[in-house]
Formats: sequence, structure tokens, C-alpha cells
Amino acid sequence: MTESAQNRTIVRAHRALWGGLERYAPRLGARWATRLWFTVPPPIPPVRLPALPPGVDAGVALDGRALHGTAWGAGPPVYLVHGWGGRSGQLGAFVAPLVAAGHRVVAMDAPAHGASGPGAHGRRCGSIPEFAAALRAAVAVHGRPHAVVAHSLGAAAAAHALREGVRPARLVLLAPVADPQQALTTFAARVGFGPRIRAGVERATERRLGLPWAAFDVPAVARFVAVPPTLVVHDRRDREVGFREGRAIADAWPGARLLATDGLGHRRLLRDDAVVADVVGFVADGAETRRSA
Repeated sequence: MTESAQNRTIVRAHRALWGGLERYAPRLGARWATRLWFTVPPPIPPVRLPALPPGVDAGVALDGRALHGTAWGAGPPVYLVHGWGGRSGQLGAFVAPLVAAGHRVVAMDAPAHGASGPGAHGRRCGSIPEFAAALRAAVAVHGRPHAVVAHSLGAAAAAHALREGVRPARLVLLAPVADPQQALTTFAARVGFGPRIRAGVERATERRLGLPWAAFDVPAVARFVAVPPTLVVHDRRDREVGFREGRAIADAWPGARLLATDGLGHRRLLRDDAVVADVVGFVADGAETRRSA
């Protein structure tokens, strides 16, 4: 049997398993699916990330658990927030330009990510509230942010942190998740479970986090707090988080600007020279960006 045939057989067996759970044991299926939903993907090897300039230790503690952090430069703080399954080094291309623009740059690994300690539910489990709590912990130690630059699920966490009192003067959301329920839809399709198991995952998620799903609706944040000047950067061909999510945030947040790229996908925009320059210009002095949606 060829490798591709083996893979197809595995996929069929996997979907048959979830189909059986959906029909005959949805509660068991929901427990398994919930565990997968909160499980952090394997870490990105550091060798695949941009080389970083020497920095200083900026680690903090969150509920007694150590969070890895690094800081560079001096000046008004700018915080870098990575996405789900990521690590702070992914945003390394922004460090030197922001330092050169006169900022202290602070980058943290979220709980259960990178070199940080475990989350509240273990070494491989994380959540948006924990990402947001990590940002708040860093701000408590290193000072009120001039800006937060956040990617993917980290962008949703940065928006959640706004509702919990973090007040950056400027905010940059890179390929942001706008609606975690849409992310759950994508996850369910990839794993192969149906509506009964999904409903169980939704209930279990609310129990674990102690918050309704509506609390993570990023476009709705502007209804509850005054949002700062915001730059949303999203690629039209992003296959992981659809372009419509970035547009939804930009449309809902007063004064937000949408910077559309084409062909950078979900992660290459983190190291694209033009995107980095646009972000640094927005953070440093609010200069108009060169491209628009």
C-alpha cells in the first residue's frame, strides 16, 4: 500500500470513529473533542524562527507559573503577542525596527507555549483568557503599553484584554481571529465530528472558562470599551483565518484601518518587510499605510 493510500485509509477510519461517537456516544465524543480543542499544537522549533538580537530576561509569573519573556531597547513599551501554538520569536522581525524607533519591546510566551510554564489545565492546554492574563501580567511588571502587536488567536486575546482593562495607545491585529465559534466550525470539520458533539464542546468550553462565547466576539468589543486606534493586517488568501474576520473587526471598530495583503498567507506576513514597515510606522508615529483594502 502506498503512503497516500495509507493516509486515506487512516482518514476514513478516523472519520468513521467520530461518526460513530456522534451517533451513539455524543457525550464521550464531546469530552474527547473538548480535550483536543484546548490542546496546544506541538511547539515551533526555534531554528525555524527569525534570529533575534540579544535581549534581557523579562519573564513574569502568572498564578505562580513562570512565563518566559524577553525585552529589548528602551522607551514606551510595545508588547508582542503570538498566536495559538506559536511562540514570541515568531514576531521577531518587528523587534529591531521598533527598538530603532525608540521603543522598549517586550515579547512573552503564553502559558503552555514556547518556553513558558504550563497553563491552568496543564502543560499542553491553553485558552484566550490565559493569553489575555499573560498580557496583563506583563503590563503590570513592564508598564502601560504604548502599543500591542498581536497575531491570530493572540489578537483575539489582546481584544479580550481591552475588556479587562489593558489600555494601549495603539493596537495592531495581524491575521486576527474575530469569532472563535467560527474557529470551532473549522476545527469540527477538520476533526470530523458533527453537531451533537459540537454542542457538547460549546457547553464544556463555557464551563471551563466561566464565560459565554459572546465574551470572545472581537467585533463586539467596541460596544463595551473605547478601542484605541487600530491597524488590522490580513491577507486575502489566508487559509487558516479567513480575510472576512479581519474585515469584520475593521468594519466594527471606530477608526480602525484594514491593510490587505495578497499572497502572504497566515504567517508570512509576520516577516514581510513591507508589512513590518507599515506596522512600525503606525506604532511609532501613526504614519499612513501605503496599501488599503
